[in-house]
Order: sequence, then C-alpha cells, then structure tokens
Amino acid sequence: MPGQRIVLWRHGQTDWNIANRFQGHSDIPLNEVGIKQAQHAAPLLLSLEPSKIISSDLIRARKTAEELAKLAGLEVHIDSDLRETNGGNWEGKTGEQNRAEDYHRFLHWLDGDDERAGQVGEKRSEIATRALRAIQKGLSGDVSTLIVATHGGTARCILGKMLDMPMKQWSSLGGLSNASWSILENGLHRSGWVLVEHNSGSLPEPIYGEESGA
Repeated sequence: MPGQRIVLWRHGQTDWNIANRFQGHSDIPLNEVGIKQAQHAAPLLLSLEPSKIISSDLIRARKTAEELAKLAGLEVHIDSDLRETNGGNWEGKTGEQNRAEDYHRFLHWLDGDDERAGQVGEKRSEIATRALRAIQKGLSGDVSTLIVATHGGTARCILGKMLDMPMKQWSSLGGLSNASWSILENGLHRSGWVLVEHNSGSLPEPIYGEESGA
C-alpha cells in the first residue's frame, strides 16, 4: 500500500539501560524516568495520527506503547516477534563483563557479524526475519501510520533489512535513545522505503530543495 509510514519507537529507560546490562529477552520494567519519557513522547506521536499500534510483549515496550494507546484510543497489538535479541550467555551482564569473558565473540557481534549473541542466542538474520514478519502483519488492512514499540537492537535490524542494506553495514546505523524513534515512509519520490527520521524526539520537518542538489 503506497503512502504508508512506520514509526519504530524504542521503549523508555530501564535500570538495566543505565547499568549497561544486556537486557535481551529479560523482562525488565521501565524505571520512573522511562515512564516519563514515554509520557512525553506519546503526545508527539499522536500528532502523526496513528492507525495501529503494535508492540513487543516485553513489559518495557508494552508499557511504552500503552502511553500512546491511552491518548489515541487504540488497542496495543502484542507480538513477541518484536522482542529484543535473545542475548544467550550475555543477558544480565554488563558490556564490561561481556568483553572480559567473551571478548572476540562480543566484539565481532558488535561489528555486525551474523553469529549467535552470547553463543546460544539469536543471529541478526533471525531477528530481522521475525521482526519483519510482525511488521508485515501490522501493515495489513487500512493502515497508514503504524507505530511499532520495540527495542534498540530489533529496530536496527528492521531498518537494515527494510532499507536493503548489507548486514555488515547495519552496525553503522546509530542506536535509538530511550523513547526516541525512527520513521520509514514509502510512496515518496522513489520506490521502496525511505528513512525520513532517525533517533528523533521531534516530528518530521519538510525537506525543502531535495531535488536541487542541496
């Protein structure tokens, strides 16, 4: 369907974010700051006139989505395919611990290699496959703006896959701050999906002079 918009919205802050712990599938709640971040972002995203809200089943994403759902009068559709990376043996540990205990594997993974996180966790290719499946389901029907409450790593996989980037380049996409978002649109001046906002806490502005070489 032409003229659709996808908003990839990262959950608000958690205590594990502050401690730099690998959250993955661990179901860590928002802290007080994270709740306020979601409440601040929700009215901005409401102005995009969301058609549907889908969310990871993990509480940090679900509670973030619910702040917008309350304002928009929409249901939050839960989909476990939008979960964060299964971090395997890295979950619950800080970046410093994972570097000390599993240095080469951890750095290769950070560089974008398609190997299992934490030795027994997920590959990026697997995350992209399941997350795109959730987005395709979310876009079905009369949906113009789809809000996707998800996680930083999953959002990067979605962006890389939907923009047809080689996987080794996915790591060049900057991360999303807590409760910030990236926006993809289609039906613009070119075929396929276009990244119009990344790691934003504001709304898209018109791009004047796009065809003038500016």
